Amino acid sequence: MTNDRRSGQENGPVTGGLSATIPQGVGGPASVAQPCASPPPCSTGSIYAAIDLGTNNCRMLVARPDQSLANNPRARNDFRVIDSFSRITRLGEGVSGSGRLSTDAMDRTIDALKCCADKMERRRVSASRQVATEACRRAVNCAEFLDRVTRETGLSLEIISAHEEATLALKGCAALLDFATPYALIFDIGGGSTEVLFVHINSERALAVEGCISLPMGVVTVAEDCGGGDLCGRTYQAVAERVQKLLESFEAVHAIRDKIASGVVQMIGTSGTVTTLGGLHLGLERYDRAAVDGLTLDFEALHATSKSLCNKTLQQRAAEPCIGWQRADLMLAGCAILEAICRMWPVGRLRVADRGLREGLLMDLIHPATLQVKPGRMHEVPAHAPLRPS
Repeated sequence: MTNDRRSGQENGPVTGGLSATIPQGVGGPASVAQPCASPPPCSTGSIYAAIDLGTNNCRMLVARPDQSLANNPRARNDFRVIDSFSRITRLGEGVSGSGRLSTDAMDRTIDALKCCADKMERRRVSASRQVATEACRRAVNCAEFLDRVTRETGLSLEIISAHEEATLALKGCAALLDFATPYALIFDIGGGSTEVLFVHINSERALAVEGCISLPMGVVTVAEDCGGGDLCGRTYQAVAERVQKLLESFEAVHAIRDKIASGVVQMIGTSGTVTTLGGLHLGLERYDRAAVDGLTLDFEALHATSKSLCNKTLQQRAAEPCIGWQRADLMLAGCAILEAICRMWPVGRLRVADRGLREGLLMDLIHPATLQVKPGRMHEVPAHAPLRPS
C-alpha cells in the first residue's frame, strides 16, 4: 500500500525502477483530492505509464527508458520517472462487510483516475498498463465499476490475481536484494490483503518463487473489521495472532525458519506501514524517500516504534509528519500484521522498500526480458471471518 506523491517534475535516473527524488508522502501525510496539475507535453522517445489501483490508494508512475547506465548489468532496468500521481481514494471502503464497492468510493476513485488519464494524455504515453487488486477482486459489483471507468476515463482496468500482484512487487523490489543471500522473504501489507513471497535467488537475472500466500487481511479491512483504527492492546494481539495462524501452513511447506536459523534468508518489506515506520524511526520532520528506501531496520527498532504508536491517540498519530490524518486510523492494523510476520519468521532485520508493483509494471513494459521470475505455488488460506473489536 505504499503511498506515493511524487511531484510532476522530471527526476533523475532510477535504479531498479526508482526515482531518487523525495516523494511528498510515501507513508507520510496522505494526499487530499486536489485539481489535477497538467504537466507540459512530452514529445521525445517512448513514454510508459503504470497505474496501481489498490484498496486504499490510486497511484501512477510515468517513465521513459534511461540508457545512461546501459553498460552496467545491474542497471539495465533503469528508467526515468517523469511524472506521478497518488491519491487516497479508499475504493475498498466497506467491502469487507458488504462485498460491494460503494457509490461514493467509486466516484472518488474515478475522479482520481481522470487525473491519471489526463496526465497520460499530456505526456503522450505510448504504452501503459492499469491494474486493480484486492478491492476489485472481492467486490461483486466490480464489473459495474470497470464499465464506469472505461466510459468516464477511457482507461481499461484489468484485475490481476494476488499471485501476479506479488510477482510484480518482487520485480519492483529486486534491486534491493542481496544476491549473496540465497533466499528472500518479501511481503507487501496492502489495504485489502497482505502478500508474502518466498524466493530462491539463482542469480541477478533469475529468481524463482518457491511459494506465495495472499492473506485476506490488509490495513483497511482489519481497521474496519475491528471497528476503527484505535485498536486496543487485546485486539491488536488478536489481529497478530490471526495473521500468524494463517501463515503457519506456508511455513510448514517451506521450512523457512530452518533456513533463517542457517543464516540464508533476507527480508524485504514493501508497504506504507513499513516505510512509515522507517520515517518515524529516523525522526524525519518530512518523509524523505531517499533516506527510507533501502533502509535496514532491526526487529527491535520496529517493535519499539510500533509500541510507541500503540500508546498514542488517533490525534497524536495524525500529528506525526510521516502519517497524517488519512493514514492515522490504519497504522495500528499495519503494525499488528507486521508484528505477526516478524514473529513467524525471526530474521532479525528487514530492508525497507519504497517501491513495488508500479515499478514492476514499468519493468515489464520497458525491459520485459531483463529479470526472469519463475512462478511458484500459490498457497490457499481459509476463508476470512471478520475480526470483532474487543
